[in-house]
Amino acid sequence: MAGLRERLKDAVKIIGSGSLLFASYLTAVGDEHFYADQLMPLLQRMVGPETAHVLAVKIIGLGLVPLNRYQDPASLEVNILGLKFKNPIGIAAGFDKHGEAVDGLYKVGFGFVEVGTITPKPQEGNPKPRVFRLPADRAVINRYGFNSCGLAEVQTRLKAREWTQQEKSKAGLPLGINLGKNKMSRDAGADYLEGMRVLGPLADYVVVNVSSPNTPGLRDLQGKAELRQLLHMVLKERDALQEKRKPPVLVKIAPDLSAQDKQDIADVVTELGVDGLMVSNTTVSRPETLQDPQKSEIGGLSGQPLKDLSTSTVREMYSLTKGKVPIVGIGGVASGQDAMEKIRAGASLVQLYTALTYQGPPVVTKIKRELEQLLKDQGFSSVSEAVGADHRGADGSTL
Repeated sequence: MAGLRERLKDAVKIIGSGSLLFASYLTAVGDEHFYADQLMPLLQRMVGPETAHVLAVKIIGLGLVPLNRYQDPASLEVNILGLKFKNPIGIAAGFDKHGEAVDGLYKVGFGFVEVGTITPKPQEGNPKPRVFRLPADRAVINRYGFNSCGLAEVQTRLKAREWTQQEKSKAGLPLGINLGKNKMSRDAGADYLEGMRVLGPLADYVVVNVSSPNTPGLRDLQGKAELRQLLHMVLKERDALQEKRKPPVLVKIAPDLSAQDKQDIADVVTELGVDGLMVSNTTVSRPETLQDPQKSEIGGLSGQPLKDLSTSTVREMYSLTKGKVPIVGIGGVASGQDAMEKIRAGASLVQLYTALTYQGPPVVTKIKRELEQLLKDQGFSSVSEAVGADHRGADGSTL
């Protein structure tokens, strides 16, 4: 009997070790289903959302990411804003706020990385807790409030890898820098100008973020007169940079805009020659469909419930700018189909963030693989061919 008990104990140890080894293998090779169905839900039960975010940045920053054997096909390459993108899937601002994990994020398979939002002076952001998972809705609500280490620290960090980035950018892996204003700043314009002066020389493109819902008064900068004045100053500052190649300037807008607001933004962007639009930031609206008990937390809602709202904003902005202003589509992208919908609506590139928190790093390869197949299935030889397809008739005429 004792012998049987010992043999059972040994068997349990072997099975346990085997299971652990198998789980480790699935983690290392980046098994999509294992991450989405087992590992990420387990981690979410064990670790709070902000701690998980900080840890994820640290781990990816160390380059500890799943093996990624997928080779980006030619069909996913996009040439826009005077830049080459190996693939159109980027990591949205808000994940790597301080520029600590850029190289690890490229390793995950992103075609471009956007760091920030970065404010001129360091600031703590809003009191904790300020991030809430809504698992029932595959969503997140955050009210971080531009917690930032400030321009100087990010400049030092990015300067240390400037040569590396130049090589990456040549290879089709650009770096975007997202700029914001300090909460207590009396002169928003001066904050964005300082950001451009300090970090513009290290950026392949710069984003003027006037649409976070978590900084009081920030969204007012989307008003026509305010936006025109701000962007005019920022573009002038960009043109004054000594760099041979001046970074394109894009403006990030909210999904919660009136028809008039959207028309005004389209007019200003077209008039001033702004290089592109980031559509969109998180929403302060709360769709009726939300199930999760945390749904009434204050802040910006991202993830699946934002998807249709952001896609329809992409569609409208593409129409209002007559397809002449490049658009980056952001909000609820968690599959190749989600990316394709934004591309057909008018986005040349897309970004994700919330999907990473629910599905882990393998989601990036999953989206690219699915998008590659969808392009084939729908008769497009490249992403660029599919951009704005929903606005054209079968004969190529504008609808």
